[in-house]
Amino acid sequence: MNKDSKIYVAGHRGLVGSAILKNLKAKGYKNIITRTHNELDLANQSEVESFFSIEKPDYVFLAAAKVGGIVANNTYRGDFIYENMMIQNNVIHNSYLNKVKKLLFLGSTCIYPKESPQPMKEDYLLTDTLEYTNEPYAIAKIAGIKMCESYNLQYGTNFISVMPTNLYGPNDNFDLEKSHVLPALVRKIHLANLLSQGKEELVLEDLEMSTIEEAKDYLKSFGVTEKSVEIWGTGNPKREFLWSEDMADACVFIMEHRDFDDTYSKGDKEIRNTHINIGTGKEISIKQLAETIKEEIGFKGNLVFNTDKPDGTMRKLTDVTKLNALGWKHKIELEEGIKKIYKWYVE
Repeated sequence: MNKDSKIYVAGHRGLVGSAILKNLKAKGYKNIITRTHNELDLANQSEVESFFSIEKPDYVFLAAAKVGGIVANNTYRGDFIYENMMIQNNVIHNSYLNKVKKLLFLGSTCIYPKESPQPMKEDYLLTDTLEYTNEPYAIAKIAGIKMCESYNLQYGTNFISVMPTNLYGPNDNFDLEKSHVLPALVRKIHLANLLSQGKEELVLEDLEMSTIEEAKDYLKSFGVTEKSVEIWGTGNPKREFLWSEDMADACVFIMEHRDFDDTYSKGDKEIRNTHINIGTGKEISIKQLAETIKEEIGFKGNLVFNTDKPDGTMRKLTDVTKLNALGWKHKIELEEGIKKIYKWYVE
């Protein structure tokens, strides 16, 4: 990519897309195109066709997707498979038609089997049954990987797929009901700490509520009081976390320095599993994570593990051997990342 190449970042307002946009600007890329959902509905075939034929981008980062937690994934199964398939079909196909030089398709490590061996290598794709709750989303992302591979093999395009692990960072979702575990813990422990210090005005400001009684009742429904924070499960499951700006750096690095041909062995008779895991290759238990966040925030109360609630998958660790061999390694360790995300949230 040249500094004046026309680059389209699809999904520039989300956690992933906003980090990629920031990284590109910091590196001096000047000709970046973005569109909000209101300006361009990526699930609408004619709108996407028109956009690509007029704008003719040179490079595309496909970070747009319908995403959500376990409840949303399981409830809106039809929406998740339809919208994600439509978005990626439209963007990938029109990138081919309009001779885009390179496209980066972003997926998720939920593409791997529920009982996948650990750490998860790229070759474990489609070797066993998927996790039921997010199967429609995972199927859509797998279809995106295969679409990129297939277009490359048939049409000679240069489309690369990357699968990031659990991400956290600026513009994360801190919704107490719908957010992922790390931002949820940051906000819950922060609010419990404010309650314990009697900083009721800050609690009301955070929750946008008018009375402290209402706020305390609401927080109690999520297991948050001035004395303790409840966490679902035993705390034993282990998870891997990657700072979103590190992920963006990996994506831009791959677009700048690597091609589809670099993603598989040249002697392979069958070209498959060309996607690249993006992660740290390191894991931490939910209990250790919560303790680390508690220490960073300075909360003196207790962490209570509700063992009546489900643990979920015990391990979900990516094998990042391929990524490291391609020349990229993460920079932000989890402890530093927690300091950064807490500072960002408070500000």
